[in-house]
Amino acid sequence: MKYSELPGFSKEFKKYSKKYRTLQNDLDNFKKITDSIPCGTGKHFNVLFSDNELKIIKARFFCRCLKGSSMRIIYCFFQNRSEIELIEIYFKGDKENEDRERIKEYLKGI
Repeated sequence: MKYSELPGFSKEFKKYSKKYRTLQNDLDNFKKITDSIPCGTGKHFNVLFSDNELKIIKARFFCRCLKGSSMRIIYCFFQNRSEIELIEIYFKGDKENEDRERIKEYLKGI
């Protein structure tokens, strides 16, 4: 699986990495899961948008520093090219829901 990040994701990830030191290892573990099951399974993954070519998925992201699933990660899975693009990461204490405008802009740009 090939991974890429939007600039907004990179900025947020860098900010959270300073606060939560295990975040990079937690992201690597998340990538291992999405390598085998790109759309995820169970209640920890929710498809926000789907068509023939791609799916936008919101997933609970487990951070060991937080000892739980207080973080969320939004990503786009391109079914035909086996590629995942990371769109947004956020802490539930800072923000209740994903940035819908960012997702709309992302979909316009594809």
